Amino acid sequence: MKRVAVLGCGGFIGSHLVEAFLSRTQMEVLGWDADSRRIDHWLDHPRFSFFSGDLYRDPKLEEKLAGCDAVISLAAICWPSRYAGEGIAVIESNFLQPARLVEMIARHRLWLIHFSTSEVYGKTLASQLGPEAESRLDLNLLREDESPLLLGPVQRARWSYACAKQLLERWIFAYHRERGLKFTMVRPFNFIGPRMDFLPGVEDGEGTPRVLACFLSALLRGEPLPLVDGGQARRTFMHIDDAVNALLNILERPEAAQGRIFNLGHPGNEATIRELARLMREAFAGATEQRSYLDHPEANISAEEFYGEGYDDSDRRLPDIRKARELLNWEPKIALEEALRRIVVEALARHATEV
Repeated sequence: MKRVAVLGCGGFIGSHLVEAFLSRTQMEVLGWDADSRRIDHWLDHPRFSFFSGDLYRDPKLEEKLAGCDAVISLAAICWPSRYAGEGIAVIESNFLQPARLVEMIARHRLWLIHFSTSEVYGKTLASQLGPEAESRLDLNLLREDESPLLLGPVQRARWSYACAKQLLERWIFAYHRERGLKFTMVRPFNFIGPRMDFLPGVEDGEGTPRVLACFLSALLRGEPLPLVDGGQARRTFMHIDDAVNALLNILERPEAAQGRIFNLGHPGNEATIRELARLMREAFAGATEQRSYLDHPEANISAEEFYGEGYDDSDRRLPDIRKARELLNWEPKIALEEALRRIVVEALARHATEV
């Protein structure tokens, strides 16, 4: 790869990819985003060209992308707090706008590396079959090419995001079969790390960020950790450094990666949200040497109260990553406790006066 475009380069994942590409490779990088705060220190790099604003309104987007070897598509609305109340914007951002981009990329015979979401899987089969199925791994393990994609009813507007992402996956696959589009799709399973989200009440930002930022903010501000519906949902969490290594392996192995969908996650880092809250308290106690954090309070809150009417959720997201292991020669390495320790240390360094 000599030249790669990163659409959404100023976001959490995009900013880490830009950093890795410029510091660990010799590639030229083109980036689009409306926000450059996470990548300000890279803007003057000789191999980085940054284009500010809405990429879909860039009149020279097609001309600029035409000379790239690969286009990494990250631009999207991906905030759970917005799914229920902003369905039109969510569907536009995650299907209607990128669908035109897919046409453009196919026309120029470029390689599209598209970031989808683990949310396309929806609910597990186990959740539909009752308590006796909860322990069956075959009904919980999510496989890229086998697992059904089970979304909730239309009135549960929270699924507008997953539905739009799923339809875009099908659009990309159709362009692959019918128009020869070169593609790789990534389904991320809860990437975490520095620069992930703004911290409400600590940093400027709008809406409600994802769970880790809510926990960080609560610990910094001395407020109870919010457990939505008791924190019973199970998730796997993977540090962004493991995710970046996977992307580098994809770029180095086009023959193995093209035409495939990859789960990228850390199956060994599974926890309920309640368990995550406990691990966050322990990370704060260790980083600050203040054992009082071990007894930091929690507060149960309903999903409707926290996210708004129309919210729904999946019970568990446990990825099968055999395909990534075998084809990409990749393995996640960072344990959840270590990932959280790094995140907490970085947050405390930036907001030491809050503690």
